[in-house]
Amino acid sequence: MSEGHLQKQSESPALDIGQSLWQSCIDQLAQELPEQQFNTWIKPLNAQVQEDFSKVTIFVANRFKLDWVRAQYSTRIASMMEKLYGQPVQVELAITPRENITRINSTPSTADTAVAEEAAEVGEDRNTGTPKNRLNSMLTFDTLVEGTANRMARAAAMHVATMPGHLYNPLFIYGGVGLGKTHLMHAVGNRLLADKPNSKVLYIHAEQFVSDVVKAYQRKTFDEFKDRYHSLDLLLIDDVQFFANKDRTQEEFFNAFEALLAKKSHIVMTSDTYPKGLTDIHERLVSRFDSGLTVAIEPPELEMRVAILINKARAEGSEMPEEVAFFVAKNVRSNVRELEGALRKILAYSRFNQKEISIALAREALRDLLSIQNRQISVENIQKTVADYYKIKVADMYSKKRPASIARPRQIAMYLAKELTQKSLPEIGELFGGRDHTTVLHAVRKIGGERQQMTELNQQLHVLEQTLKG
Repeated sequence: MSEGHLQKQSESPALDIGQSLWQSCIDQLAQELPEQQFNTWIKPLNAQVQEDFSKVTIFVANRFKLDWVRAQYSTRIASMMEKLYGQPVQVELAITPRENITRINSTPSTADTAVAEEAAEVGEDRNTGTPKNRLNSMLTFDTLVEGTANRMARAAAMHVATMPGHLYNPLFIYGGVGLGKTHLMHAVGNRLLADKPNSKVLYIHAEQFVSDVVKAYQRKTFDEFKDRYHSLDLLLIDDVQFFANKDRTQEEFFNAFEALLAKKSHIVMTSDTYPKGLTDIHERLVSRFDSGLTVAIEPPELEMRVAILINKARAEGSEMPEEVAFFVAKNVRSNVRELEGALRKILAYSRFNQKEISIALAREALRDLLSIQNRQISVENIQKTVADYYKIKVADMYSKKRPASIARPRQIAMYLAKELTQKSLPEIGELFGGRDHTTVLHAVRKIGGERQQMTELNQQLHVLEQTLKG
């Protein structure tokens, strides 16, 4: 068993078998994943397997790593454990309790352990003392599928990566979960380091910044804190909405922000909403967020979703036929993360059953997802949700009334009906009071075009989409 995996005294044969099961899973992942990806995210994991093998609890060092492992690997681990054991295995993730960590073949002194823990907490490599940039080397511009949904954000990010400290400072990228905001930030950092290896780059989640501020206050180590953050060439900070209601953190981030801009360092941030849509964030900080370039990433369009599926399947060593990719893309519309989850289910189903990937196989593998979608999202549900949101009557959706207060929500509902259901334009028109398909097409193009330009409309649509998808 490799260093870093949980060691427990063998209380029963079941525990030995459970650890063997986990070790087999780790060995399999070591063969399938690139070495750096495996060493960064999988090798440090600890695990406990229940005696009846129904559940495995995976322990992760901190909240950021927990979220990343859950998003990127938990489904894959569950599928692998199921394949190895022959029955479904529930996978849970938890933060590692420090007092329970036992290293194999290692008995460090108390002082040595304290040094290691403090180094880990401030993100330093114990051997070199140099700051870790926390970048995932797999997330580059080359591995990002480009489409209408992310073209402007990608172009701005590329510009920042090649000419940091100039235009678009700060760069503020916003959009819903799983759309590629984090991928873009890692791509910026990786490209800058490829061009200028000595650059000081740090990717960090906003929650980690909050944690660092708290530790600096507790330990009275603000000089070290400032040295770390104020000396960067590029700061990449994810999900700044987590600063809400944290006054001291906002104060320290404002100071770091000003210090970095003064030395012409670059700042890239992400959020789930545009700057002025952030709540419980100081106005002066919001104005700084909005002082550079603010750009949205939208849910990927159909062609982009198809390309993502084909590319990611190929990266997994499988070929997905184009017609299957189109079938999946039409049914999984919300974000890239859900696309990846659907793809993993299809690939696992194909391997376990030793069947070729086909539309029929995809339909079977995704039957639960398709059932939920078919049950939840209908044109009638869209009409009701939009009517409630804009405070009009549902009957106005299919009436002949034309005032802007009614016509606008009606067009938005038509747009959402086209985006979120598989209904054709004529079918949608029929459900909106027998309107011609050209009327629906006009509404879809109008709202789709304005969404790219109007942040307020984009935010309204985002809220409606999340509401409809549950």
